[in-house]
Amino acid sequence: MPTAEIITIGTEILLGEIVDTNAHSIARKLADLGVDLYRKTTVGDNPRRIAAAIQQALTSCDFVLTTGGLGPTVDDPTREAVALAYEVELEYIPELWEQIQARFARFGRQATENNRRQAFIPRGAVPVENPVGTAPAFIFEQGMQSVISLPGVPSEMEYLMENAIIPYLQKRYQLFGTIRIRLLHTAGVGESQIDELISDLETLDNPTVGLAAHSGQVDIRIAAKADSLDEAERLITPLETEIRKRLGAWIYGVDGETLETVALRRLSELGWTLRLVLDGQISQLAQSLSRLSGPFLGAQLLATSADPESVREHLLSDLKEHAADIGMGIAIVPKENRQEILMILITPAGEERIIRPYGGPPQYAARWASNHALNILRNLSLKQIERQE
Repeated sequence: MPTAEIITIGTEILLGEIVDTNAHSIARKLADLGVDLYRKTTVGDNPRRIAAAIQQALTSCDFVLTTGGLGPTVDDPTREAVALAYEVELEYIPELWEQIQARFARFGRQATENNRRQAFIPRGAVPVENPVGTAPAFIFEQGMQSVISLPGVPSEMEYLMENAIIPYLQKRYQLFGTIRIRLLHTAGVGESQIDELISDLETLDNPTVGLAAHSGQVDIRIAAKADSLDEAERLITPLETEIRKRLGAWIYGVDGETLETVALRRLSELGWTLRLVLDGQISQLAQSLSRLSGPFLGAQLLATSADPESVREHLLSDLKEHAADIGMGIAIVPKENRQEILMILITPAGEERIIRPYGGPPQYAARWASNHALNILRNLSLKQIERQE
């Protein structure tokens, strides 16, 4: 299977002023084609640095996909960068200028002189017409390697990727395979513990198994290469079954499922409603739950670092006022050299106080606390369902 690298171009992306969604979109499409993606790189608007990144990528990849830097201004350097990488001059293509002018005319506007810059591409490159925008794309081939330069506007990039670049790649590299990915989400268990239980599976070549730790949860990534999606699914299914057998109830969801969605769904199955009392640091949990339909009746926010007794008193009062079936109070309590996550859970079966030490980066404490609280709610409902059965 061919190998590729994505280079996203733009100082505004490099500095974090805007989020790069193009690389994510392209990566998913390459995976569907069965392409091995080696690396994703972001480079600012500097032609020599971009050229160096392209040259470096071509030492190990069959093709490079760039996005951005194809506009009409002097800080749109991709055309120049690709020319530098291949040591060629820029060449004016009259047909491209005609296409650009026609595109502006459709919008009831007139192309300005600086738009003429977009009609220049590296000598020897193949132009790719852009029917949905004013920035033409191009492909530079040398031997069996290619550099494909696409505009940075997401809608234009996606259109050209789907209608021009994917057919080109399929033909040039005889792409008839695919890569299928399955994500299993876990909570309540650490990365090292999962690794101990499935480390033998992490050495497989196809499908491959990898772990990705987040705040309070761990994802297990299963990736299979095959000639078709059906064949890839047949490779993944027995491996997923084995992982589920070993990890059991620690697995809470698959692919796009979230812990918030699963926890509320479990409570709905019991017919229980939920109220939360949160210190101000954990307000994001209330916001994420409020976007979901179901048994969540809202939250009361307290001052930051509320003490345990204050959390309990507010929770009892809040439950009485809103007539919720269960309530949970969550607070981040500072301790010397660390923090503690305090959770007070009140259900029809009684009251429980749970304390979890947290020694990670302070900025991740709220997400860690939220995920642990959601997992407790998920497990609570699972246990109740088992009792009812």
